[in-house]
Amino acid sequence: MAWLVFYLQEDLRHPEPKRLIFLTFLIGALITVFVLQGQILINDWLLGRGFASYSFVAFLFLAGIEEFFKFLAVYLAVGRRKEFDEPVDAMIYMIVAALGFATVENIASIVQSNSLSLSSPGPLETIILRFVGATLLHALASGLVGYYWGKAIARRSGYAGLILSGLAIATLLHAIFNYLIIKSEPVALPLVFLMFIALFIFNGFEKLKKE
Repeated sequence: MAWLVFYLQEDLRHPEPKRLIFLTFLIGALITVFVLQGQILINDWLLGRGFASYSFVAFLFLAGIEEFFKFLAVYLAVGRRKEFDEPVDAMIYMIVAALGFATVENIASIVQSNSLSLSSPGPLETIILRFVGATLLHALASGLVGYYWGKAIARRSGYAGLILSGLAIATLLHAIFNYLIIKSEPVALPLVFLMFIALFIFNGFEKLKKE
């Protein structure tokens, strides 16, 4: 909710209808069911071909599924509505859907932390770590897809190429972050990585608002 309020400040001149924001958030949450099923199938397929669960290739495939379904959710929910009328709207709705997606992941993480041993992070520590980590990652990665989608809207051409470019870059950054979380010892390294992505996203907001 904190990130949702923060990002909606970027569209105060022409705020989106609250019902569409809620719908997008809800669809972003519901899409986790399809993503989980897809990831289980892909993970089994990768294991059958000799790839380890925590290999970079596995992270790449699993991140790609998440980014694709988040985009698909927004496209089907609001992509053709009359309210979707500015380039920056693509970033707003993509981030809202991502936060709905991350909310379900956060709830699952809290439930999991309660079921683990006492040495594992508690619910509060888990949610704080995810607030500055995975939740922010989802918002930034989807915001990046929205930025390329918004560029296509502004140009009124090149939709497929730009959206695919956004999905590819977001998937790569998502996979790198997940890999760093698992493989790197200092937790600060993945967070610094996110800060660099955040600078690009905020710059993207400003560019699209000028279109």
